[in-house]
Parts: sequence; structure tokens; C-alpha cells
Amino acid sequence: MNNTFGPKSIYLLAGGRGSHRSDNDPLLTRVLASCGVPGPSIAYVGAASGDDRPFFSMLSGFMRECGAGRVTLAPLAGRWVKPKKTQAILESADMILISGGDVEAGMEVLEERQILPFFRDLYAGGKPFFGISAGSIMLAKQWVLWEDPDDDATASIFPCMGLAPVICDTHGEAEGWEELQTLVRLTEEGTSGYGIPTGAGLCVHPDGALEALGAPVHCFVSKGGAVVRSANLSPAGR
Repeated sequence: MNNTFGPKSIYLLAGGRGSHRSDNDPLLTRVLASCGVPGPSIAYVGAASGDDRPFFSMLSGFMRECGAGRVTLAPLAGRWVKPKKTQAILESADMILISGGDVEAGMEVLEERQILPFFRDLYAGGKPFFGISAGSIMLAKQWVLWEDPDDDATASIFPCMGLAPVICDTHGEAEGWEELQTLVRLTEEGTSGYGIPTGAGLCVHPDGALEALGAPVHCFVSKGGAVVRSANLSPAGR
């Protein structure tokens, strides 16, 4: 188990490229290798999908193809959850994955289980975390919801896990990052939001430095009550 004291870099992946094929995903392979343990064990948090078993089976198999060892569901959704057993799974794993699904539903599960302080303690103690899709958004600071999906005036912000001190979205490139731009518009002046395209990732280092992975990450900034497109974060060497 890799639990060297002190926060580790958090990897926020959009996923999607290669995740439904037999070939390995180079970003996920890199994330798993960053643990420094051969075949790292993974605690899988599927709160955003209601601990959906077929989704867990598909993704855990893919992670093993990319270098993971044992992948164990850390159950949090449903009636039969045993909190102490789930905490033991999280504590003993080499890395923790926050998986995809619905951000709001996932956060509701984490809050109902009152497990957010436990996650924060694990992170502070050196447990590596990574997210895929909605799980990446959950690891960040905030997300946005609408009372009326057709009316941006009904949009409001709700808190997420806050382990990664950024706001982000995934897979929104085809829609021009509409949801991310709404979120950025509701934040304070000068806040940046990061759009992680399909197949790309964003590494948030413990000192706050950001590193784009695989492809450019899109950036938007709140300025003067509007949202301004800023320069992309480009992967090293591009």
C-alpha cells in the first residue's frame, strides 16, 4: 500500500478514448504507474452510478488491462452498505478511483454517508486519488445544477469533494462547454474553469500546479460578469 505521508497529485481524466476497446488507455496506464506500486490495488467508488455492478465490472476489467491489480468496489449506495467495511476497503487500497455517472447524485450519496471527512483525511495522509468523467468533477471544488434546464437564471452552484482545488468539466467540447461556462459565470471574478476533452486529463499537483495530459485542456475565466476563453493548457512538449 502506497501511503507515504503528504498529499499526492490528483488525476482528473475525461476517459472515453480506448475505454471500450481491448487496447490500453495511455493516460490511465500513466496514472496507475504514478502510484509507484506494481499492479496497484484500486478502491472503486461508484456512488455517481449507484454502485452499478455491470459498469463496475466493465471498468475494473479495463483498469486491469492498463496495469491495475485487484479492483474492489467500495460500496456506498443502497440499503445494505456497511460503513466500516467500506472504510477498510478505501484505507487498504493503493489508490482510490471516483468513477463516473451523475455528479449531483454521487455527491448526495457521499454526503448522506457522511464520508467526506474520511476521504479528506485519506488524501491528506497521502492516499492517491483519480477520477474518470463525472468522478473528476466530483473530486474538484464545485458543480452546477438547474431548477429548469432551459433557464440559466435557475442555475446554482453546489459543493463537491474539493480535494482538487479547481473547477472542471469533462466531455463538453461538442457543446462548447456550456455547463462549465455557466459554472464559471456564477463564480467570483478571476476564477478559471477547465474543460477536459474526451481522451484527455488534467493533473493537479499538491502545490496547485496544473498539467494537461494527452491533449490540450480548455480554459475559461470569469471576468467582468462574463466568461472569457483563455489560452489552453497544453501537454508538455506540445
